[in-house]
Amino acid sequence: MINGQKVLAIIPARGGSKGLKRKNIKLMCGKPLIGWSIDKAKKSRYIDTVLVTTDDKEILDIAKNFGAYVPFVRPAELSTDHASTYEVITHALSYFKKSEKKEFDFIVLMEPTSPLREDDDVDKMLDRLVSKVDQFDSIISVGKVNEHPSLMKRLVFDGLEPYSLCLKQTTRRQDNTPAYFPFGVAYIAKTQVLLNENTFYTRRSMHYLIERYQNYEIDDLYDFLCTEAIMKTEWGLI
Repeated sequence: MINGQKVLAIIPARGGSKGLKRKNIKLMCGKPLIGWSIDKAKKSRYIDTVLVTTDDKEILDIAKNFGAYVPFVRPAELSTDHASTYEVITHALSYFKKSEKKEFDFIVLMEPTSPLREDDDVDKMLDRLVSKVDQFDSIISVGKVNEHPSLMKRLVFDGLEPYSLCLKQTTRRQDNTPAYFPFGVAYIAKTQVLLNENTFYTRRSMHYLIERYQNYEIDDLYDFLCTEAIMKTEWGLI
């Protein structure tokens, strides 16, 4: 709870994965991937409930062992490649409202594929949002990227052309205005605004800048290996 307002952390983790099979429970530095997100959420001073929403029995059992709350199995129709995160969140909120008569003022989305969080990242983000709660309705973690959009290309048959003709075409990274990507350390929004606008990228959204080493999301084996190596280097894990 923060300033008398309740906070729900949602960690979505379906069983199916095309890029890296069973990645949400694949061991990273000796711990199932999803365990890293649950542990960080439980270290928060403000989060009231850490919910894991999954369609998979093995993920469910592991999440419970790490201390997450898993009161339901996610429906199959919300566990496909086409189901949106927003639909998963609204399903969870509907469960709490109907089955437990609970409502939350803030939603924190913590994707298990972004485990490189510091212990206090989420609380810093909540503090930052609440300190400007009259000006902003959501906060997104972003990292500065080296692969600037103006340098991106698209393939046109056998040819190559700028990905976006709207951007000034440059050849040197340092000539560009810095660009930032929303890595999944956390997405936080006021619940009612999230429901009204159907997105964490609300009209009044603010940023939280993360460190360079946190600029990773695990979609395939190469992401996994890089992230594990970073944990060993930055956090001294074996």
